[in-house]
Order: sequence, then structure tokens, then C-alpha cells
Amino acid sequence: GFPPPRVVVVAKTTRYEFEQQRYRYAGLSEEDLKQLLALKGSNYSGLLERHYIHTKNVEHVVDSLRNEQIEVRLVKRRDYDEDTVQWADAVISAGVGDGTMLLAASKVFDRLKPVIGVNTDPERSEGHLCLPVRYTHSFPEALQKFYRGEFRWQWRQRIRIYLEGTGINPTPVDLHEQQLSQEQYSRAHVNGRFYDQRSDISGPHLLPVRALNEVFIGESLSSRASYYEVSVDDGPWEKQKSSGLNVCTGTGSKAWSYNINKVATQAVEEILKIAKKHESLNLPLSRELVQKVTNEYNDSLLYSPEEPKMFFSIREPIVNRVFSSSLQRGFFSKVCVRSRCWDACMVVDGGTSFEFNDGAIASILINREDALRTVLLEE
Repeated sequence: GFPPPRVVVVAKTTRYEFEQQRYRYAGLSEEDLKQLLALKGSNYSGLLERHYIHTKNVEHVVDSLRNEQIEVRLVKRRDYDEDTVQWADAVISAGVGDGTMLLAASKVFDRLKPVIGVNTDPERSEGHLCLPVRYTHSFPEALQKFYRGEFRWQWRQRIRIYLEGTGINPTPVDLHEQQLSQEQYSRAHVNGRFYDQRSDISGPHLLPVRALNEVFIGESLSSRASYYEVSVDDGPWEKQKSSGLNVCTGTGSKAWSYNINKVATQAVEEILKIAKKHESLNLPLSRELVQKVTNEYNDSLLYSPEEPKMFFSIREPIVNRVFSSSLQRGFFSKVCVRSRCWDACMVVDGGTSFEFNDGAIASILINREDALRTVLLEE
């Protein structure tokens, strides 16, 4: 309920802070950093301005909470851990867009603990998981609405993953604070290994993360085709090659999954012209009709964050004599993937990566107990 006695505010690391930390150990002065960023085509003054805007809005949220006699812990993303989550009665993410919200949610397993997002730079970013942007600068107003009950709980369903197979590695690599090269990325996974590659099949292991948006599986090198076998809703296994596969929640149906699967008006118009030619359809192809068909199809890809189902989609499937692709997209309750890849990863919400190579099997499903408690303000 509200007011919660203790709140942790998770603040993102700004690009300015990231660059500062990155080059601090090289002994660069602020002026040196400014010149280096200029050589890279980055605007030092712009980064500093966005940093100040973010910091000011974070301070506004923290001060608003403390004015209500709420005990607050302000932590950076890298210091946000399970102990901090256990301490708090509620979690507030304070970042640009939805990335910090996804990170904050990833460590919350208590379905009664609310997670609330605040977009700290709404003029420059979208934050679909955050409060309406006007509350960024008037957070006390949002608190008062919480106290008066002028909101409703929204239980966003999340995906859980079981990993099993030969030589699995359930040790995650955190991508949030890193910008890794391909070599560094592979090395990070190798350094996290704890298993003997000669070991027998092991598992299943329930991974210590929950996906609020999506799970993506594919080769780390994007130019290499991903080879795997897939089964949906305990159906037959099918060999596939593609650019990877995506499994999303209702929350994630508005994000990457939508952009993978949406169609353009140009494509719809060309398909309707072909259909009209072959079927002799007396159908006037007006701009309004083409746009209506486009919108209706694209809208069918979206669904409520509270629905306990997943949307599965294959990205750029390869179809030939050996590999079929009868399962390209659709709503399912369970997706199982067996890797036949060489250097693949399974990435949760774009921020947590697991090695997923030949012999590993992932079972991807939704359990209502994993739902995330968020708020929808009544406008």
C-alpha cells in the first residue's frame, strides 16, 4: 500500500557519467575528456546538459518521497542488488526511457512489491513503462494520487526460463553497464563458466531472472545464421535457421517484437494489388483502405500486459529443402528451443545474457506468480 515505509530509487548511469568512469583510470582531465568526445563526434556540452537534467529530476523524486517521511535509498544501477530489494517496500526506477525500469524489475521476485518507473528526461526519450511524463516534474502530485487510491494495480505478466542440457552455463553476463566488443562479449561468457564440458546432461535450472519485455535467442555475431530446433506448446520439434527468435509478453508486444513483425503500408498495397490482379477483385485500393488494413494487422500484434500468454516470432526465417518454417509467429503458452549454435546467447530484456550453445535447451513459459506489480494512474 501507500505510503510505503521504505523506498529504493534506482538511478541510471548517464552517458556523461559512463564516459567519465571509462576514462578516469586513464588519467584524463575534464578538458581531455571534452576533446576526446569531440573526436568521437559526441557533444560534451550536450551530454553534460542531459546529465544535469536527469540528476535534477532524480533529486526531485527523492526529495518528494522524503518530504512524506518515507525512508529512501538512492542507488546507481551497478549497486542495485538483492539485499537492496529485500530492504525496500517499493522500488522506483529513475532513468531515461524504459531501460532502468527493466533493470529494476529484473531483481524483484515478490509479486506484492510495487515497481514504479519515472522517465527523468521525457523531452528526449519515450518511457512506455513509466508514469505519464507530467509527473516527472510534479512527483508529489503522483504521490497524492497514490494515497487517495486514484490508480489501479496493473499486474504485468513476465516470462520465466528453465535451462537444461549438456554443459549448460546459467551464469549471466550483465549488459546494462557494458559496451562490449564481440571478443569481450564471448570472453565474458567463458570466464563465467563453472561446468565441466564433459559433464552429462543437467538441469533443468530455473534462471534467476524474469523477462518483462522479451527473450531473444540467436548467434552473437548477427551476420551468422542461428541454427536451432523449436517446439511450441509441447508440439513436434522443427529444425530452423533464421536471424534469431523472439518471445515476448504483452508488455513487450509494443517493443522489439512489434517492430520485427509489423508491416508497412507499401507492402500491404503491393500485396493487395497482386491479389486484385489474380482474383479479379473489384476492390478500389484507396489510401484509406490500405492504411486501414495495415493498422488492423499491426494492431493484432499487440495485447494486454496482464494476459498470461506469449507472442512468438521468428526473425528472417530461412526456408529450403532442409529447413522449414511452419512456426513463424503466433500466441503460445510454452516455447522450447534446443540450440545447435556455435556462439549464441539468450538475452533477457536486452540486459542479461546467457550462453546458449549446442546442446542447451530452454523452456520458456509464463507463471502467474511471476507477475510484476505496477501502477496505472487514473487521469
